[in-house]
Amino acid sequence: MAKISMTVNGKSVAAEAEGRTLLSAYLREGLGLTGTHIGCDTSQCGSCVVHVDGVAVKSCSVLAMDVAGAQVRTIEGMANADGSLGVIQQAFQDCHGLQCGFCTPGMVMTTAALLADNPHPTEAEVRHGLEGNICRCTGYHNIVRAVLTASGQNMSVAAE
Repeated sequence: MAKISMTVNGKSVAAEAEGRTLLSAYLREGLGLTGTHIGCDTSQCGSCVVHVDGVAVKSCSVLAMDVAGAQVRTIEGMANADGSLGVIQQAFQDCHGLQCGFCTPGMVMTTAALLADNPHPTEAEVRHGLEGNICRCTGYHNIVRAVLTASGQNMSVAAE
């Protein structure tokens, strides 16, 4: 066991973990931040996406010790300072971009990275940007609409 320290959602944190502990497990079990979901443990579904030093990563494919000292942002860090929903979260709610909600944290985190790189993506760019995330409820139409709405574009989305 080793003490692993990092900054998560703007706060310095430290927790004991084995060297083989995945970042997803460290966040959920070590820090109690259960918003990061573990859907597949094989880096396929994207429900575990977090940002490490501003880059979207699938936390089930990264060792916690490899991001020691890093700045990590989880879905819990996406709300506004007053606790209200952030722009992306609000767009997902307004556009019904969630169904069961299991994929939603990863979708929101991936969307944040996408919009940071491309503030006004086209529908095709949104669909491409979300390719690493799986929604088992087939809510992609409304998810794409939510991303476009969060970017300030309120346009119709072609049916899949």
